[in-house]
Amino acid sequence: MEKIFHLWVYLETTPLLGLGVTLVVWQIANQLASRMGSNPLANPMLLSVAILAPLLLITHTPYSAYFQGAQYVHFLLGPATVALALPMYANLRRIRRSARAIITALLAGSVVASASAMLIARAMGASRVIVLSLAPKSVTTPIAMGIAEQIGGQPSLAAVFVLLTGLTAITLLPMSMKLLKIHDMRAQGLAAGVAGHGLATARMLLVSETAGAFGGLAIGLNGIVTAILVPLMVTFLR
Repeated sequence: MEKIFHLWVYLETTPLLGLGVTLVVWQIANQLASRMGSNPLANPMLLSVAILAPLLLITHTPYSAYFQGAQYVHFLLGPATVALALPMYANLRRIRRSARAIITALLAGSVVASASAMLIARAMGASRVIVLSLAPKSVTTPIAMGIAEQIGGQPSLAAVFVLLTGLTAITLLPMSMKLLKIHDMRAQGLAAGVAGHGLATARMLLVSETAGAFGGLAIGLNGIVTAILVPLMVTFLR
């Protein structure tokens, strides 16, 4: 046990800690998820966070020290998001045929996602900074942070809300689709992209290439629509 402690202390001073711990925990989470079957809570992303957060707290490891290595995994988020263009290209005909429905659903989803978050938070007595930081919670982190800064929110808070939104979408989306009896992969993918951005879309891509294609499309379009609508909604709510 003492050797493990000394090893951890040494790794804490190098980028190897964040990178190594992230990869090991991800493998453990995948094993747990496969054993738990189709349980909505058995998501590797959710399980990884549930393991990593207490581990860093118990070992008194600063997040900055952890992220020195984890940033290399974080960097891959960009290429992974761009890679969603491949299933989009493969499903280009389906996307064109569904263009009208996509635009309608996208506008409705963007407005509801932002307005409901702000109104509920304000009704529960949240501070103005939290309300504004919640507004872009359903878009990807870089866009959300930029929007939050523009409207007077806190970019770091917005990034946390984006992560929590994605994890919530991953957990609730399968149950919601079953409850509402929505079996169309196009609708499921679009809902994942609008409500849960890249995290939910990546999950849907494992289920269906079509769902991943529509989710990837929704991520990009929802970012644009939210960047335009949220400042207008904030002005109106004032």
